[in-house]
Amino acid sequence: RGGVPAGAAATAATAGTTRSTPREGGGHVLDNGLLRVEIDGRGLVVSAYDVAADRETVAPGAAANLLQIHPDFPNMWDAWDVDAFYRNTVTDLTDLDELTPVTDGVRIVRSFGDSKVTQLLTLEPGAKRLDIDTEVDWHETEKFLKAAFPLDVHAERYASETQFGHFYRPTHTNTSWEAAKFEACNHRFVHLEEPGWGVALVNDSTYGHDVTRTVRDTDAGTTTTVRVSLLRAPRFPDPETDQGVHRFRHALVPGAAIGDAVREGFRVNLPERRVTGEREVPPLVGVDNDAVVVSAVKLADDGSGDVVVRLYESTGGRAKVRLATGFRAMDVVATDLLERPLTDAPVPESDGEGVRLSLRPFELVTLRVTRG
Repeated sequence: RGGVPAGAAATAATAGTTRSTPREGGGHVLDNGLLRVEIDGRGLVVSAYDVAADRETVAPGAAANLLQIHPDFPNMWDAWDVDAFYRNTVTDLTDLDELTPVTDGVRIVRSFGDSKVTQLLTLEPGAKRLDIDTEVDWHETEKFLKAAFPLDVHAERYASETQFGHFYRPTHTNTSWEAAKFEACNHRFVHLEEPGWGVALVNDSTYGHDVTRTVRDTDAGTTTTVRVSLLRAPRFPDPETDQGVHRFRHALVPGAAIGDAVREGFRVNLPERRVTGEREVPPLVGVDNDAVVVSAVKLADDGSGDVVVRLYESTGGRAKVRLATGFRAMDVVATDLLERPLTDAPVPESDGEGVRLSLRPFELVTLRVTRG
């Protein structure tokens, strides 16, 4: 692994481009001026260097995006349970069929058992994230497939996203309650952070994960390993469970604060869609605070023509925000999730072209706007 020395940003790829070069000892190096990612001859990520922070993401001597497979024989409820003893046996999938450079990245093909996995690792110009697109042609039985990301981060806890916010779990197992959380769930992201610097691992479809931490013998540093759960293969009640082709998308985001994790989680799940037309159409709504997420914009179900907007505070702090509308707002009321007015809710402050709100941490607000 060859980290970039401090001050080396000037020698990195120019803004707006990604440079791919052969790596000494095999593999490739991807550099877009924001991140420098080393992929070794086994197709594993041995370095993800944050240029601006002068900080390495991958733990020393470890490799990220490491596929691991376990035998999976739960004591009961084959298709529903995962028992902790599955960890006692693990096989690292490092054999390689193909490692091919592509535009802004590499293509990796591996075979194991009766299955085959194809991955596309890309570092887009101007993006501070490593995108990982995975396709698995899965034909195993009673196996559990995970992808491991050992991170050079010391964190007592990590954040797991829920539908309208996130909550924290410990990274250690000091109590039996903590040890029982050997498999947990999240929605769009898992986020770990030391003061001033963090890492997010975002996904578009797979929610199971585990997080463990160890102290390294070499330098007494802490390695915190996030492993995302990809596939299982139970035989009961359906012996053909999950057989066939599956596609996943993940992204490793070094230097991410919790707000970056929220943004990248939405990006990987709801990529931007552009439509070409005769003229530019202004946004229906917009907000002036990145901590506030607009989760829904729709017409009212009663056919009145009113516009319903749902938004929430996403970082766990208080937020003041102005919701701007691309149309004349004649009247604004707060409603419940069924679009019924809340008589005891404060009246939103409207100026005809927008609404000003003060949100509590993770507060969810639904507004009904009458158009002029």
